[in-house]
Amino acid sequence: MFTVEVRDHIMIAHSFRGAVFGPAQALHGATFVVDAAFISKTLDSNGIVVDIGCALDVLKATLKPLNYSNLDDRAEFKGVNTTTEFLTKYIFDQLAVAARAGQLGRDSKELHAIRVTISESHVARAWYEAAL
Repeated sequence: MFTVEVRDHIMIAHSFRGAVFGPAQALHGATFVVDAAFISKTLDSNGIVVDIGCALDVLKATLKPLNYSNLDDRAEFKGVNTTTEFLTKYIFDQLAVAARAGQLGRDSKELHAIRVTISESHVARAWYEAAL
């Protein structure tokens, strides 16, 4: 498999419901490093998986509404624990829509999968990967 990965970051605030989260039940901030990997079994006629510039633009556009926001206040997240794992799938879904719309410089039918990794710190990360 060939993979092109781009990176950005977001700074958010949120809280969690449930005793399992201990002190994270209170409103707190986080800075997440977000990696988006675009995976293909083959290279296109230009020798690429996707256009790196397009991939970075799509990732930035996906993250922009989340950056500097309190996720607890966002209508689409009402009643949801916006865990790192949850956010990987949410971001994947947004990137998949952009891929299917042709915003990556390659037909989405030629892409195998997308993997979204969110690093909470230098010791913890989560990812979601699925076929397109």
